[in-house]
Amino acid sequence: MPKSPLKKQIQAVGATLRRLEGQLRGLVPVLAQATKATVAQAVAATPPRRKLRLSPERRRALKLQGSYLGYMRQLKPTQKAKVKAVKAKKGMRVAIATARRLAGK
Repeated sequence: MPKSPLKKQIQAVGATLRRLEGQLRGLVPVLAQATKATVAQAVAATPPRRKLRLSPERRRALKLQGSYLGYMRQLKPTQKAKVKAVKAKKGMRVAIATARRLAGK
């Protein structure tokens, strides 16, 4: 019994899909290898980060600054202006105490 034209086309499409599947299966390892190489190159290209060395004096200064900024964040603009004026006149520690008081802590 002769095959119908529709059946022939379906078989041809199936054969094409099988060939395509085989080619894709062969492509998977190549892509995996290329991805590994690209990632390795990117990692190797980034320069090593330097270790931050802080003197005890600098560490204390940064801690004070962080405390000041933490309290300033909580204040309203008029309160911030008062604290900035105190900082300019009397220094960071007095400004922090003023900001703490204004923040209600």
